[in-house]
Amino acid sequence: MDWLAIAKKYEKEYIDLVTELLQIPTVLDRYDPNNAETPFGEHIRHALDLMLDKAEFDGFKTEDIDHYAGHVEMGEGREILGILGHLDVVPAGGKWTNPPFSATLKDGKIYARGAMDDKGPTVVAYLAMKMVRDMQIPLYRRVRLILGCDEESGMRGIARYLEFESMPDIGFAPDAEFPLIYAEKGIFSFDVTGTVADDVLVSLQAGERYNIVPDKCVAVLAKDLHKEFHLYLEQGGYTGSVDNDTYTIFGKNAHAAWPHLGINAIFLMAGFLKRHTNHPLVQFIANYLENDHYGKKLGIDHFDPEMKELTINTALVSFTNEGFMVGCNIRYPKGYDFEGGLKKITAAAKEFGLQTTWHGNSPYHYISPKDPLVSVLHDAYVKYTGDETTPLLTIGGGTYARQLKKAVAFGPGFPGKEDLAHQPDEYLDIEEMILTAAIYAEAIEKLAGRSR
Repeated sequence: MDWLAIAKKYEKEYIDLVTELLQIPTVLDRYDPNNAETPFGEHIRHALDLMLDKAEFDGFKTEDIDHYAGHVEMGEGREILGILGHLDVVPAGGKWTNPPFSATLKDGKIYARGAMDDKGPTVVAYLAMKMVRDMQIPLYRRVRLILGCDEESGMRGIARYLEFESMPDIGFAPDAEFPLIYAEKGIFSFDVTGTVADDVLVSLQAGERYNIVPDKCVAVLAKDLHKEFHLYLEQGGYTGSVDNDTYTIFGKNAHAAWPHLGINAIFLMAGFLKRHTNHPLVQFIANYLENDHYGKKLGIDHFDPEMKELTINTALVSFTNEGFMVGCNIRYPKGYDFEGGLKKITAAAKEFGLQTTWHGNSPYHYISPKDPLVSVLHDAYVKYTGDETTPLLTIGGGTYARQLKKAVAFGPGFPGKEDLAHQPDEYLDIEEMILTAAIYAEAIEKLAGRSR
């Protein structure tokens, strides 16, 4: 079957649906488990309804699990092939050329938050299912596109889904890179907190999520440091401003899995503040976090030949009259001494009289690169790209694949292409998405279209 030729006939349908979906600002404002109708907010509920209504209109079976997640299903059989996408997005920080929820179409690209993470790929997976259904491929496994609503801020949606629905036997998440991601690092976050006041620092704020490198940090100071701050900006080549007692500095967003690709605004501000205050929050950042993406200052650095190095993202900082905190996100490979790392972080905080709080731990996810699932998916990629040389990958990012016993992340980012997930001017390339639809249709046919 020439799935690429077929996929090209669905291009307009893809553009229409993905544009409508991308125009919904599905950023989590707050999680409200007591709100039965919109636990993740009205916009995320709207996006879920849009996808399920479209699928039902197209003749698929659908299910909505408490508005936490839903699925689109086709085929028969006891076993399930799961395709796991998500509809929520991270905040649209930074400077955008076009409004982040305008879904601006220009030069064969659609610009929007969520274009590649993960609305664009989720709609591609839906399109691939529709292609297989329309071509009347007999299926011996059920195929489910699972639509999660909370991937970027806790994965509560998929957790609720699996309380009521069977875990797919095999699956893939269209939420990463080609040719295939067979391993994902472990993920956990922690806060360092305290309540010490300061005679220079009145307030300090930066960051929105643990999984984003912050691009803006704002400090309010009780001391006039206008001249010193402007000199600091000039000498460092930084961008910032002063408005009365408010000092602002700008960095660059990046995904927490690759903190070295961003410019952390917390570090830039700490580099200035450490010259003018000995407050324990500032000094802790300077001594143990500043400009360190690999945990070397904390003594928690670790390298695995297959899954590469541990990374740390200093994601959040807050200083008010009531207290202060700095929040960090760690991505660790197999072989890392998790308990030993906790002790080192705790000890570093205690040096400054500070406390630590831990926010869960999602262990690393690993599927053997020799597994038949990996082979089938890789063959589908090679068939439509001719790329037999790009190696299979491991990543620091966390996808829904880690929620299943046997699943991997599979596209849609092609080798050598810029990764703008969690960054301004995120976009999808329409031609590449149509190629991805062909690859996914091939994968569905081979994984569910024959008895294995």
